[in-house]
Amino acid sequence: MKPKATTLHFFQHVYTVVRQIPAGRVTSYGAIGRYLGAPQSARMVGWAMNASHQDPSIPAHRVVNRVGLLTGKHHFAGSTLMQQLLENEGVVVKNDQVQSFEKYFWDPSQHLTPWENH
Repeated sequence: MKPKATTLHFFQHVYTVVRQIPAGRVTSYGAIGRYLGAPQSARMVGWAMNASHQDPSIPAHRVVNRVGLLTGKHHFAGSTLMQQLLENEGVVVKNDQVQSFEKYFWDPSQHLTPWENH
């Protein structure tokens, strides 16, 4: 079953945001959803991340859950690739969780122009 056009449109918006997450920083599924004006869409943002792994321009490893857990790690080749990619950027990860999450957290609502201006 193919995703609906509106779903694909939303996914493209998610990818636009994710491409702007700086190296060495992470954000959450919910923060992306809130920025896009869809605060209840964290799960849909996760689906977008799961569908993005064929596009190397989308740094999906920088998107974690609301407390810094690497909940999407099973969608990467190898069980530790997501952690390795984050650690290569200087993010400290222990037991599948970003340590000092507040230090590494990047909130698109604080760092990007409001989405409705796009």
